[in-house]
Amino acid sequence: MIQYTRLFTVLYGGKALKVGRVQTPTLAMLVDRESKIMNFKKEAYYMAHIMENGLDAVSEHISDKTEAERIAGACENGQALVTSVIKEEKWVAPPKLYDLTTLQRDANRLFGFTAKQTLEYTQSLYEKKLVTYPRTDSQYLSDDMEGTAKNVIEAIFNSLLFEQNIMFNPDIKRILNSKKVTDHHAIIPTMEIIKQDLKAIPESEMKILSLCANRLLCATGEKHIYNSTKAVITCNNTVFKVSGKEVWKNGWKEFEDFFKNSYKTAEDKSDAEEEKKLPELREGMMIAVEQTKVSEHFTQPPKHYTEDSLLSAMERAGAEDMGDEVERKGLGTPATRADIIEKLVKDGFVKREKKQMIPTEDGMKLITILPDVVKSPKLTADWENELTLVSKGEVAAEQFMSGIEAMVTDLVKTYHSVSDEQKAMFGTGKGGQEVLGKCPKCGADVVRGKFGAYCTGKCGMNVGKALGVTLSDTQVKSLLQGKKILVKGLKGKKGSYDAYLIPESVQEFSYTKDGKEIKGFQYKFKMEFPPKKDK
Repeated sequence: MIQYTRLFTVLYGGKALKVGRVQTPTLAMLVDRESKIMNFKKEAYYMAHIMENGLDAVSEHISDKTEAERIAGACENGQALVTSVIKEEKWVAPPKLYDLTTLQRDANRLFGFTAKQTLEYTQSLYEKKLVTYPRTDSQYLSDDMEGTAKNVIEAIFNSLLFEQNIMFNPDIKRILNSKKVTDHHAIIPTMEIIKQDLKAIPESEMKILSLCANRLLCATGEKHIYNSTKAVITCNNTVFKVSGKEVWKNGWKEFEDFFKNSYKTAEDKSDAEEEKKLPELREGMMIAVEQTKVSEHFTQPPKHYTEDSLLSAMERAGAEDMGDEVERKGLGTPATRADIIEKLVKDGFVKREKKQMIPTEDGMKLITILPDVVKSPKLTADWENELTLVSKGEVAAEQFMSGIEAMVTDLVKTYHSVSDEQKAMFGTGKGGQEVLGKCPKCGADVVRGKFGAYCTGKCGMNVGKALGVTLSDTQVKSLLQGKKILVKGLKGKKGSYDAYLIPESVQEFSYTKDGKEIKGFQYKFKMEFPPKKDK
């Protein structure tokens, strides 16, 4: 893919347009989702409700408010007939143990950790011998680890105390399967958790350790069993539906609930399934309608990707195009997905907004100009399939490489020139440097040069440093937009310190160096200091 990076970087004026067989399809997924959100048109719909003794049954979606009000009005103080009642006992199986991707997803969903942070915290725990090897894609333990798992579960109760006075008979055989363990088994705590002082573990690492421990308890717990009721009620020739559930046996969710309560996790409460017990209903019974109402709703756009949902999408991407014999499917591996996401952010193609992963303007443009073949997960699928055949000796390595060479040659022939207007797509100035913003002194472009940011108007404005500290491109961009920035490592009489710098105006400066007077302009800053962390 280095050839494509060089090709499109040269074509479009010099900003590094990185193309990769994993990162480009990942960016394409983000851009596709963003396009659907941007083009989404919200539409209102209405639902008529009939209510009686804690029962709230609703109609289908109705596009016209007047019609919904007519339906509700016609049922007011009327009689409704229960035409159908379906009661079922349902269950939710315990989850599997963590591989790296599922651990990263849960840590992002519950604690807002990035995939890279989760890998770093888990790696640190591994180096402290508190958890097993983190870079794994298996969610099982090998068949010979039954005794180990039993001992670790006992150690969890003795040292982490998720719940006291609880009877627990773990079903360990459910998590054993040597056939589904490749190089490394699933991530679980080790017996070291008894020996080490867990109070000395940093809070972030402790959250990961607790997650891994809790998942082992959940995975070996009992089924979560509940009774589901779905009823259909007819009133004045309109069909209303209502459903409810009642937990019969909490099972493995008892550990999950205790964990969430202990950490007061940041999980979106709207995603939680509501538990609602219905009054006793029988087919053929009549209900006196006590109250009616009409509720207004709006169609919802697709949700932005979070790191949780993006990791899941990367894991599944292109899987349908890969044969059963291909061992590794999806985009990237558990060990590389975090780095791919970080590269997209660092290169300016994706930004984080709270938990959301959103493509930048440059990211949107990059996907617009790239050919479909490098944006699709199918390319990775095709290469993985062919490499499998090469490893089996069914396809010659030379044949595989010649196919790639032909593809590169074809693309260079097709994409050999672009217009001047297209060259300016990525905000590059003269000589192909990236434009970071406008100079506050003269209004000329500020660009990134070999030795840092500078004003192309050569007005003497110092934009690359603040109080002696060299600024990153992101910091320079923020300053040029009038935003405050956090600068670390400022030098003071009592040592270095961190401070927020808020640009207020432009002021002149001068000093003498080697007998020469040096003049110029710089920002005048107001300072704010971040709150000190409690030790």
